[in-house]
This record gives sequence, structure tokens and C-alpha cells, in this order.
Amino acid sequence: MEHTNYSQENNLNQDNQEQLPIENEPQQEVQESQEDSLSFKNRIDLSELQAGVELIKNEISKVIVGQKGMIDMLIASILANGHSLIEGVPGVAKTISAKLLAKSLDVGFSRIQFTPDLMPSDILGTSVFDMKTSEFEFKQGPIFSNMILIDEINRAPAKTQAALFEVMEERQITIDGHKYKMDLPFIVLATQNPVEQEGTYRLPEAQLDRFLFKIDIDYPNLDEEIEIINREHGLQGANKTAKITSHLTKEQVAKFQGLVNQVIIESHLVKYIADIIVNTRNNPFLYLGASPRASIAILKASKAFAAMNGRDFVTPEDIKQSAIPVLQHRVIVTPEREMEGVTTKQIINQIIEAVEIPR
Repeated sequence: MEHTNYSQENNLNQDNQEQLPIENEPQQEVQESQEDSLSFKNRIDLSELQAGVELIKNEISKVIVGQKGMIDMLIASILANGHSLIEGVPGVAKTISAKLLAKSLDVGFSRIQFTPDLMPSDILGTSVFDMKTSEFEFKQGPIFSNMILIDEINRAPAKTQAALFEVMEERQITIDGHKYKMDLPFIVLATQNPVEQEGTYRLPEAQLDRFLFKIDIDYPNLDEEIEIINREHGLQGANKTAKITSHLTKEQVAKFQGLVNQVIIESHLVKYIADIIVNTRNNPFLYLGASPRASIAILKASKAFAAMNGRDFVTPEDIKQSAIPVLQHRVIVTPEREMEGVTTKQIINQIIEAVEIPR
């Protein structure tokens, strides 16, 4: 009987061993399916866009030390098809950053130095009488290009600044009853000095509202300052922009802008943007809140940041990253709070913290 029991136990153990692989197979399939679901695949192929962005960053970093936030926002403004206002004290690489960005792209570039005696025709162009044909011929101004760098935009009077209203919003100008379309992509990068006010004209709110971003540039830290000095010493007087290579064509930029437009945003995140904007209008510390154009600007900017990070969907972090550069030049602090030293950045940060993040 003992022998029989021993054989029965052996048979049972053998049966269990034979059944083990069969029982483990479904668990293995479940585990593999879970891993497949975790390693999701984008519905939009953003690999070429990411590679292009990396190329641009590498080119700019050959000359510019640090300022990663500024470079990210400049690239995002191009992907979102928006204009940027760069503000900083003299000597923090505002102008050269814009020039390097334009040089890293294979697009048309034009620089306009704004001065108090600059006229609208100096920017847009003018009609010239042709003696041979006895007709007026329109001579295009420097605004007819793909990327426009306007240096010291606040040095021109209101009449000249107003000449940019139509072209920045509608990508066209109207002269003598004729419409002239801009060659796309059309991006304006403007710089201004926030410290020196002599001989400057404050930009009107309607002008500021046409800029997607207002980018503030700070001083470099100690390590970055040392690196800047060492690089300049190593150049030995050589042209620092000579080694910049153009990578992306106009067609590629237009393609990337189209991909950014396709980035998905969920309805609860749309409401999150709207909540932030409505809170700027109801905030007691703000004299002027943000307009619906600001809502659209945050939407476009957050899509651009998502695409740059390799995602085809917007997250709350993308919206937070967009909020300050989009809103800080569109809202106005009340005079009482301004006298107390309260800034627009502080108020916008308070609003972002107060609005509940959707889950």
C-alpha cells in the first residue's frame, strides 16, 4: 500500500509539473500585453520634428552659453507660428540669439533697426514712379522675408509701430488698395531694453497682444560667465556665427507647424486653460485681464511644447510652461499693487496655483 501511495504521489507531482507551463502561459501573455500598453506609440510621427529641434539647439549652443529656456521658447514660437518679444538688459545675447536661430533655418532673414525717425514706408515698402512705363511700381520693404528681427522695437514712434499691426496678425500688408501676402513661414522676433527709457516709446497693448511670447532674459550665472569669457578668448577674433549651419527648409518648418496643430488636447485641459484666463479677469490685483487671444496663444504654445517633448498630446505641465510667457505682457497690475512692487509673474503664478489641475 505504501508503494502504491508513493507512486500515486509521483504521478500527481508529474501531472502538476506538466500542467505548470500551461498555467503560466496566460500570465505571460497578460504581462506582455501590459508592457505593450505601457510602451504607447504616438498617433502622430514626431521623430523628424524632434530631430530638427535638436539640430537647431545644437547649432545655437555653438555660440550661446546657457539660456536654454529662451531657446526653447523661441523654437516653440516658430512651431506655433507665433511672434516673440525678447526683453533684457544690453549685452545678454538678445539680438545674436535671434540671428543664430534664423541662420540655423534655411529661410529668408531680414533685420530692421528701429529708430525714432523710422517711417512706415521704410519697413513695408513704397510705390516708386517708373519713368519708362509711366506707372507706379511697388518696391518691397525689409518686412518681406520669412524671419524678421526688429531690434529695439520700442525706439520707433507709434505711427511706425502701428505699421506692424496688420502684417503680424494677418501675414499681409495693404498699400494703395493692393494686398501683398507674406511668404510663409512669417515670424517676427523683436527685442527691447526694459531699463533705458530715454528716446523710447512704450508699445501699445494692441501691439503687445500680437506677440505669442514675451521672453525675459536674465544674466548668466558664474559658471556660464566663465564659459562665455573662455569661448571669446578661444575665438581669437574669429566670426562666432561663421560655423552655424542651416538645417530646416521653409517646407519642413511648414510641415512641423502642421504637425503641431494636430497635437491632441482633452476637453478637461481646454477648461483648465479657460479657468486660468477667466481668473486673470476676476483677479483684484489686475487692472486688465487676458483676452480670448491669450487662450488661443496658450493652446498653441502648449501644443508646441508637447511636440518638442515627443508627445502628441498636451499635459497640464505644458500649459503651465506656456502661461507666464503668454500672459505676462497681456495683463496689467493695478497701480496700488504696482507701487507695492507686485509683478505680473507673481500674480500669474498665484493664479496657476489657485486653479485646480485636472486629473
